[in-house]
Amino acid sequence: MAGIDGFIEAIYKNDFDLIDVSLKHVKSVKDLPFIHRDPFDRMLVAQAMVEDMAIITVDENIMKYNVSVIW
Repeated sequence: MAGIDGFIEAIYKNDFDLIDVSLKHVKSVKDLPFIHRDPFDRMLVAQAMVEDMAIITVDENIMKYNVSVIW
């Protein structure tokens, strides 16, 4: 199954947890240096920092932040 339905199925099948965007995440975006122009990616960085999690990416701009990156 492909597309969004396949993605949702993979979430449940692999027992992934979804992270809601909290006010703490939103507030921490303002403290990020303006390295990445994509607001969605900036939110992912903020969430990873707040939650002390790693980001899986090959995006070189995300790798410039003080966040753990896997890839």
